[in-house]
Amino acid sequence: MIPKVFKEVIDLGDGREISIETGKLAKQAHGSVVVQSGKCMLLCTVVSNYQQSDVDFLPLTVDYREKFAASGRYPGGFFKREARPSDGEVLTMRLVDRVLRPLFPKDYHAETQVMVQLMSHDDDVMPDAMAGLAASAAIQLSDIPFETPISEARVGRVNGKFIINPTRAQLLESDIDMMIGASADSVMMVEGEMSEISEEEMVDAIKFAHDAIKIQCAAQIKLAEAFGKKETREYEVEREDDDLAKKISALTYDKVYAVARAASAKHERSAAFESIKEEVKATFTEEELADYGGLVSKYYSKAEKKAVRDLTLNEGLRLDGRKTDEIRPIWCEVDYLPSTHGSSIFTRGETQALATVTLGTSREANQIDMPSFEGEERFYLHYNFPPFSTGEARPLRGTSRREVGHGNLAQRALKGMVPADCPYTVRVVSEVLESNGSSSMATVCAGTMALMDAGVQIKKPVSGIAMGLITDLETGKYAVLSDILGDEDHLGDMDFKVTGTADGITACQMDIKVKGLSYEILVNALKQAQAGRLHILGKLTETIAAPNADVKAHAPKMITRVIPNEFIGALIGPGGKVIQELQKATKTTIVINEDPITEEGIVEILGTNQDGIDAVLAKIDSLMFKPTVGGTYKVKVIKMLDFGAVVEYLDAPGNEVLLHVSELAWERTENVSDVVNMGDVFEVKYFGVDPKTRKEKVSRKALLEKPEGYVARPPRDDNRSGGRDNRGRDNRGRDNRRDDRRDDRRPREDKKED
Repeated sequence: MIPKVFKEVIDLGDGREISIETGKLAKQAHGSVVVQSGKCMLLCTVVSNYQQSDVDFLPLTVDYREKFAASGRYPGGFFKREARPSDGEVLTMRLVDRVLRPLFPKDYHAETQVMVQLMSHDDDVMPDAMAGLAASAAIQLSDIPFETPISEARVGRVNGKFIINPTRAQLLESDIDMMIGASADSVMMVEGEMSEISEEEMVDAIKFAHDAIKIQCAAQIKLAEAFGKKETREYEVEREDDDLAKKISALTYDKVYAVARAASAKHERSAAFESIKEEVKATFTEEELADYGGLVSKYYSKAEKKAVRDLTLNEGLRLDGRKTDEIRPIWCEVDYLPSTHGSSIFTRGETQALATVTLGTSREANQIDMPSFEGEERFYLHYNFPPFSTGEARPLRGTSRREVGHGNLAQRALKGMVPADCPYTVRVVSEVLESNGSSSMATVCAGTMALMDAGVQIKKPVSGIAMGLITDLETGKYAVLSDILGDEDHLGDMDFKVTGTADGITACQMDIKVKGLSYEILVNALKQAQAGRLHILGKLTETIAAPNADVKAHAPKMITRVIPNEFIGALIGPGGKVIQELQKATKTTIVINEDPITEEGIVEILGTNQDGIDAVLAKIDSLMFKPTVGGTYKVKVIKMLDFGAVVEYLDAPGNEVLLHVSELAWERTENVSDVVNMGDVFEVKYFGVDPKTRKEKVSRKALLEKPEGYVARPPRDDNRSGGRDNRGRDNRGRDNRRDDRRDDRRPREDKKED
């Protein structure tokens, strides 16, 4: 039976299209679509259990995987099968999850799994830009409760013109790389990197992407209607009790408001809130708590959230006593760790990050091997968030998705400031030691200082700030919060992180929880963030104003030398013998890469001892040494032979040439040692390659005056030599005799056969 296929096509406006198709693949899933642009195809499925899970949250899993077969390749390594997700896949999962999760009902707790797979790859299409569209379209075709269609789009800007879902080649020329997630009515998520753009330019890019997303949301609705929109499933909703909610609010609101207004520290404040919660529970019997316990905690949390929000909206005060635009106290230090190549501490309030920098060769570059992209990173940043940073004890189970996402944000914030001609591979590691609000932005600040401490010549220092927003849609009041606390992250309507230099934004990450946020409020929030960024930047530059002029004494120095292709083999030597011995003798690391365009050799020399680096450079100069015809050079005798002396150019140690005995002196030389000895230094003249011997010819006697009465020996008679050769061949008749022997042999062989 041929399946009936339903399809909608989205015109991107520049000759490119995105199609959404259903009805052919994965029909047992609750919803499935194939999204295609060019040759790129994504299969997305969604399944949600019909039974509610025994948890108080939505157990949603968003999984994005790229299949190597999609690009006609094998997985790398010995195990030829796709294994754990790469960082790139994890980042795409986070982008989709952050937009989908808020649109499920708050009381929907069924196990839900969204799976997006890259099944066919196109070099001109970046698949992560279509993952959100695929996920939402699959949900629209199911009976899963979901508020409204959403989509995601990447926006770039080339030569001042915005582009939706640019190709990777266009992205290389773009000064913006932003991913925007939105419904038809509201922008919900923004993440990306920029080349020091203004706040107004950033908002213009968001608007441009939102216009494209509206079209993609409409296409999903049309596809669902054509396919046959399913009735939304019924599920067991959470119990509500309005009277209980009012009772708990009356018991707790004023007390919570007073604690929030007291401007206490994190742990003191948490203990006070917990005490109020326990007092409320004490007003209920054990039987009532057994019946209403979950609701008591739920309604207390709502009352606490409202009281804290009201304090900020009514009085402009926050949990720690700050005003809305006030930044917590900051202290910084560099060169804290004596053995690292660069280090720094950044502390802002109760958030602290310790950053280190390690310098290496191209061999230490971070290799990226994904079906949709192969390449390497010469600058990368890793972020670690141990449980002790929040005063907790929990098991360590590898790098979390959150750590990958926060590290990537900090990396994007800083990488544009690392010069293209930086000779090193640079790794930054941020260890979060304390956390109460935006450890990722502390990582950006600590990373900036550690890079400057390491002597990496970054273009400009970068700072970052985490912002919050509290709104009251009924009254129109709103408050933008600078440098938010961990508690404010949860109770606000928007949290966004912005990084940049004094001249513009370099990266951002936003999650907007309120519907219909106006662009005016967004611009005001970004302007307040700019003021906060500049304040923090001032604190950083008080500690270290500019990169150190050189790397530390114990850090490796890097020298890069370009050599012609024909000398690469000589530097490596047979079986790598030359380069290995050179590294051992000079205590350096030598890496040779070939320029893919010019095919020249790019030699990286890494070492802590300048003498060792100089020795390697001298060896390279020696290998590349080319004497010019007619030039005069100083040489040293390094070997004595019967027919001459092997001499070494003093300007190019290791570069040797034979000085023939006939070129030692004008007089006839019986013994080489009569004229020169081991270790003698003198000058020779270079004549190039001798056409007779096809070897390089140098002469000592050419620089000496001819002795008085000197008579040159007559040249050898070539005819005489030729006659001897002819006589040997013709007179002896070797060729004819050989032929005769063959002829004589044949009848004997015939006779033998008879």
